[in-house]
Amino acid sequence: MSVATAYFDQLFVDSDDPWAFRQRWYEQRKRALTLGLLTKPRYASIFEPGCANGELSAELAPRCARLLCCDTAAAAVSLAQTRLQGFAHAQVEQRRLPAQWPGGRFELIVLSEWCYYLDHDDLCLLVEQILAALTDDGQVLACHWRPAIDGCPQTAEQVHQVLHQRLGMSRLAQVADSDFLLDLWSRESASVAHLEGLR
Repeated sequence: MSVATAYFDQLFVDSDDPWAFRQRWYEQRKRALTLGLLTKPRYASIFEPGCANGELSAELAPRCARLLCCDTAAAAVSLAQTRLQGFAHAQVEQRRLPAQWPGGRFELIVLSEWCYYLDHDDLCLLVEQILAALTDDGQVLACHWRPAIDGCPQTAEQVHQVLHQRLGMSRLAQVADSDFLLDLWSRESASVAHLEGLR
């Protein structure tokens, strides 16, 4: 069974940054690597589900013309909205995925540290929704903490294996850090150098 919304609501009761996104070097380094893996300087549209308090969202916002973020926890949505106030093209909504998948098409979908909260069936449904929502040149970026988390139905390895098998897209880049897995899949298989005429 996927982790319930009440679990995430409780995390935000005592803290506006329950995972210490702002303070921990692990989080700062991971965000830098996540952004560094992207093959395009800007995207037409980005969707970031599970945005929490919006720390990664604020770094994705300058890289796109439209940013949609969502979270299942009401407190997280409010915090992310505040964090993104300076970006008129950014929108934050309260949604429970995969059941409340938004409409629209996205050039990049960012799955950062939340897919292991989904059970296998919900993750497979999520992949179907991703494939239907991606543009023809769309990309999926996923990053997940490798150690097992109490109460989570899946591990990072299981999540990334399902994503790789079911997306059926070219993997352009991969970081297998001792702490986390980071992968970028794309419907466009050409490398950055190739796209710029360097090979």
